[in-house]
Amino acid sequence: MTTTWTVAVEPVGSADATALLRGYLLEIIGRYWGRPSTEEEVDAELADGEDYRLDLLLVARVDGVAVGCAGLRRVDAGTVELKRVFVRQDRRGRGGGAALLEAVERAAAELGAGTIRLDTRKDLVEARALYARHGYAEVPAFSEGPYADHWFVKRLH
Repeated sequence: MTTTWTVAVEPVGSADATALLRGYLLEIIGRYWGRPSTEEEVDAELADGEDYRLDLLLVARVDGVAVGCAGLRRVDAGTVELKRVFVRQDRRGRGGGAALLEAVERAAAELGAGTIRLDTRKDLVEARALYARHGYAEVPAFSEGPYADHWFVKRLH
């Protein structure tokens, strides 16, 4: 069965964006701690604020239903940082990650960025494989943080 993905810019505070970002957090908090996460943990993480500031959020849909997202944050005039890449578990393995990365790269280029960078955790092996498949090269650390174990960069032109 072929899945048709549409990806478009979405207001960060929309109901769909909020639901996807909460789903993202429920999963990554739970994976990190090796147990189910709680709504209270998600609320606390979102209340922290700064790490969830995005300059652009793209939402992926299948048959009109929001099932994935990816955000961009401007670092400087030529660089953006990829944040919050997520596809709902029931939609994984059908090209959603690739569709999001393709749309993110177009959006970054439209913003004038020539470079996309990101950091990720060691336990997010699927994400690391996705980035490598799409031309993101692992590089030395460019940031510090408790959840940054691997750093990637892709030059857009």
